[in-house]
Parts: sequence; structure tokens; C-alpha cells
Amino acid sequence: MLRLFGTRPLTSMLVAADRLIDPDTSPFIRLRLDVLAAAGDLAELAAAAAELTVEEEDTFKVTFIKEGESTEDYTRQREIEREIGWRIRGKANMKEPDIVFGIVRLQGQWLLGRCVYSGRSWLDRRHKPQNYSTGLPVLAAKALVNLAAPYPEGRKLIDPCCGMGNVVIEGLMTGISIRGNDMNPLAVKGARVNLRHYGFPEELVTLGDMNLLEGHYDAAILDMPYNLCSVLPQPERDRMLASLRRLADEAVVVSIEPIREALLAAGWQIEAECRLYKGERAGMVREIYICR
Repeated sequence: MLRLFGTRPLTSMLVAADRLIDPDTSPFIRLRLDVLAAAGDLAELAAAAAELTVEEEDTFKVTFIKEGESTEDYTRQREIEREIGWRIRGKANMKEPDIVFGIVRLQGQWLLGRCVYSGRSWLDRRHKPQNYSTGLPVLAAKALVNLAAPYPEGRKLIDPCCGMGNVVIEGLMTGISIRGNDMNPLAVKGARVNLRHYGFPEELVTLGDMNLLEGHYDAAILDMPYNLCSVLPQPERDRMLASLRRLADEAVVVSIEPIREALLAAGWQIEAECRLYKGERAGMVREIYICR
């Protein structure tokens, strides 16, 4: 959320920002509330609601967003929905409305706005034609794209060890200019099958050693290669991290072992770190580094 919005969440569930982001951009966003009115109390909010008019061909309903700071119980939440809803000029439809207005209390104010929900389209990409059992899940791939390109307009990305292309596909779905590469012919074959499945040119994924790649990109997403029994030998790992600096100005690097010192030795500055756990915390742990 900090990378996407440039600010930390106000609560565990809500972030306030002036950047318009499609909720489908991130798997961690459920809805966006486009604020239409703010008030100190519910009477003032009701007066603001009376100024709203829904077009004749549309229907609406009002919903209480419980993730805010209010302490109202279920019964009171439904009462507030009715108190605000009957003030809005238009035709109500509680089952299948064209427009949903949301109410939430945040930082001592009542907010009223129009809800834009996530279509959760990424769920349809959990099961691709080709997959690795240990490959990045689509949720993680989509999040890595957001970490690498929170402001994607005009940026060029590369995934130099792309495997089956999960990150590449999530980048393309976001409208980002991104290409992939892998030195494993089977991975490249699988990635191209997946690209074709979603209507993207298979030429976006190439076969080759990332150390030999040419060109320069705004950012890279590198999931360090590994197998179930071992990690990369140190010289090979260090060479890849050095090549990464040549390929991109910024990078999001994923590793199943801590590599902070190796990144610093390769000349990268680490802006942030986090971890991704697969299953229980005793299972696979991926270290994620945002580098510049």
C-alpha cells in the first residue's frame, strides 16, 4: 500500500489517498470509495446526501463500510444506511443496484462516496495451462508488479528469470510494457503457452542467460532461481545481481535465502524488505527486496 499510494494506511484496513487506482490493480484492494461528501456528524451527512441525484435509468443502494472507526452495531449500521439512503433522489434497489454508495467513519469524520469494487479478475489466472508447483502464486506475482511499478505509465520492465511467465502476465494485464526471459527451455515453452492463452505475443519471452541480455529497463523483477534441495552457488548469484544492475535502475529481488549483503556488495541500495510465506511459517519463505 505504501508503494501504491505513497502513504501508510490510516487503519489496518483503510488508506486515504488522492491517487485514483483501479481496485483490480492489487489483490489486496477490495474497493475504492470515491468520496463525495464529508461531515462532522450524521445529520450533516444526511443533508449532503439530499443533494445527490441518481440518473433515472440507474438504481442505487447505500452500504455501511464497517472497516472504519465507528463502533455502531449491526442494527445501528442498517439504520444509518436507511437514514442516508432515503435522502438520495433516485430509485433504490437492494439486490442488484447499478450504483453503490458507501458510508464510513474515518479520522473523526463521516464520509459518503461511490463504491468501486474489485472485479478480482486475477482469480481467473490462478490456474494457467502451464504451472510450476513452486512457482510464484498469482497473488504474489501481481503484488511484485505493483512493488516494481506503482506508477506504471511509460515504464519498461523485465523479468530476466521469468519461469512460466506469471509476473510477465500480471504486468501485461496491468498495461505495463514488460518482457520475460529464462535459460530453461521448458520454462520458456510453458511461458509462451501461457502468453498465448491470455492473448499476448509469445515473443515477449525469450530463451537465454540473463547475464547476456542487452538493453536497459526502468525496473526489473528477479525471482532468483532455485530448486527444492539447494540455492545458487555464490559466484553465480553474485554475477546475476551484478548483471541486474546493468539491466535496470530499480529492482524487486526475490530469494529463498537472505541476500542483503550480496545485494549491497553488488552496488544496490535496499529501500525496503518484506517476506512472503508459503503455507505455515515453517514452510517456504521468500525474502523480497526493493532495490535502487
